[in-house]
Amino acid sequence: MHRNAVVVAQALREAGADGEVVELDSSARTAAQAADALGCPVGAIANSLVFLADGEPVLVLTSGGHRVDVATTAAALGARELTRPKAPAVRAATGQPIGGVSPVGHPRHLRTVIDVDLLRHDVVWAAAGTPHAVFPTTFAELVRICDAEPVRVA
Repeated sequence: MHRNAVVVAQALREAGADGEVVELDSSARTAAQAADALGCPVGAIANSLVFLADGEPVLVLTSGGHRVDVATTAAALGARELTRPKAPAVRAATGQPIGGVSPVGHPRHLRTVIDVDLLRHDVVWAAAGTPHAVFPTTFAELVRICDAEPVRVA
């Protein structure tokens, strides 16, 4: 298993999460690719997106079925500005590449918000540190293990 996926698997165990990391044969860099590989609806994919809220990295867990509304999400975070950082800043904040960012396993805790639309799915799939690794979870488990704030992001 890739070293990032090992870190995520360890973080999941330490958090008492139920799901196990699964390595995929094909890339799951996008929500559509992940949904195809897993045979699930694209909305059941929890995209882990890093933004900068007034210059500080935050993690936005959103349903793969839609895009983040920057103004709505900035307001939910109490931020004046919400911007997308370049790839090096994402890796610095998470230790993981864009397309494989996991909700857990980062060098330090990131403030996290979670899209309430993920509640529509009994099982949610999230990246596990690489574009080829994922794990199953639930909305409630993501809230717990990420100390995430439920918000409407779209």
